[in-house]
Amino acid sequence: MSMVLQSSLLELAEEMTLGDLGTSVERRPLTRGAWVDLRTGWLAGGDTLLVALLRDVPWRSERRQMYDSVVDVPRLTKFYAEDEALPHPLLVQAREALSDHYESELGERFVTAGLCLYRDGHDSVAWHGDRFGRSTSEDTMVAILSVGSPRPLALRPRDDGRTALRLPLGHGDLVVMGGSCQRTWDHAIPKTAKGVGPRVSIQFRARGVR
Repeated sequence: MSMVLQSSLLELAEEMTLGDLGTSVERRPLTRGAWVDLRTGWLAGGDTLLVALLRDVPWRSERRQMYDSVVDVPRLTKFYAEDEALPHPLLVQAREALSDHYESELGERFVTAGLCLYRDGHDSVAWHGDRFGRSTSEDTMVAILSVGSPRPLALRPRDDGRTALRLPLGHGDLVVMGGSCQRTWDHAIPKTAKGVGPRVSIQFRARGVR
């Protein structure tokens, strides 16, 4: 896997630390009972984590039916079920911190982690909601920690072709989509012609949500 890492030597020298949540999280109400929380710079020193994930995660490519042909999914993925060990202790720490913060509102803890690797600007994810399993009919939360090159997360109401919100997720940023967001809104990571390096998205979910 050959990718250019746009990292600063200063950040590589920093210790990885997670910031607080609490009042540092900015909540943005959407429509239809949906909301998003944003915590910029939640993880400091994230280049160390990025390098470890690029090296240690057994990334896999997928192919999907698209109309009359089968095409490559434009990103690499790895899903960790609740009984699987996560590839880095910082992810365990992040999952526990998120569970402690959101459990009273969510009613349960985050237990799985889905990882996506966007190798460059050609990689993307199309408009979708996490609507497999319980999230088809129940409110839930999906917490996403982003490391690597910044990429915007676009959101729009389901069945509406207009982008309503673009969150410029940078290195170490956290976004949490909650309420009815997975059922009533869609999100995407668009392709970009800009010269960007790799980005890893770590998505923490509750049991039975994909």
